Amino acid sequence: MRIGELAERTGTPRRMLRYYEEQGLLVPDRSPNGYREYCERSVDRVLQIRGLLDSGLPTRIIKQVLPCLKLPRAIHVTDAAPETIATLERERDRMTRRIECLVRSRDAISEYVEAVRRNRPRPAAEPPVAPVTSAASAASAASATDYALPLSA
Repeated sequence: MRIGELAERTGTPRRMLRYYEEQGLLVPDRSPNGYREYCERSVDRVLQIRGLLDSGLPTRIIKQVLPCLKLPRAIHVTDAAPETIATLERERDRMTRRIECLVRSRDAISEYVEAVRRNRPRPAAEPPVAPVTSAASAASAASATDYALPLSA
């Protein structure tokens, strides 16, 4: 399949697929006219790459891990180098710290939102608005205060 079809099937922009190739993460064949040709397995490979990137792994580490990923969601390690294991452990620990930070941030935002909701004054009932009959009267009825944002929460 060509790059456009791979992009469509994986939801990955063509430019990103070219980047994966530059980084050595994806290796397409080349047709005689120079077009990239991808095999069916490339769909799974791109989804694996995207998942690893989404998890926070940099491409240099993904390049080390990809040979161990034979099938989607399956890891086959026959002979992992100690350096690779140490790198993956460091990345795992970095991700754990990031997750903990994100959880703290999420909880702080949730507490803030709840406090704002508890302390927000209830709006008074607004008087009914008379129907507008012409464009001129509508323009004169609108004022700057109609579009002002509240200054306090």
